[in-house]
Amino acid sequence: MTSSAPLDPIAEARRQWLRRWPEHAERMSAITSVMRVQQLLLAEMERALKPFGLTFASYEALVLLHFSRTGRLPLGKMGRRLMVHPTSITNTIDRLQAAGLVRRVPDPADRRRVLAEISEHGHEVALAATEVVHGIEFGLGSLSERDAVTLSALLRQVRRAAGDFGSEVPDPWATNTR
Repeated sequence: MTSSAPLDPIAEARRQWLRRWPEHAERMSAITSVMRVQQLLLAEMERALKPFGLTFASYEALVLLHFSRTGRLPLGKMGRRLMVHPTSITNTIDRLQAAGLVRRVPDPADRRRVLAEISEHGHEVALAATEVVHGIEFGLGSLSERDAVTLSALLRQVRRAAGDFGSEVPDPWATNTR
């Protein structure tokens, strides 16, 4: 949703917070900005993926399977890797299966487990959709590569503090020289 209003609502909220709670104004602005950018990026990704019948969530699941060594993963592992609730990954796999992009197969090592396996058509769609999201630079084309690295590193600090992963996990952005 594009607006021609001569006002940045987040800047205005910041101005108000600076008057009342100046010690919290910058973090309020940051969280509000992050949440708004999340909305904008998700909308851009959804527009790009719509011709493939994919949502961003289903694209992530499809690409995860595409990247996997065998083209198949347990649903539980997929949910953990994608950081979603088990019900969400089940629903996502249901939609991908209905579209012929994945199938459920029994785990040969443990018949109680079900694996999601990407189909040949799923590989094709994953590659084609990825070309499109590369073309829109994941909605972040306004950032330089250096700025994208900085943003990822800053957001990683928040994620680590929230317990997304342990402090022992190496920081891939710490040594990035781009």
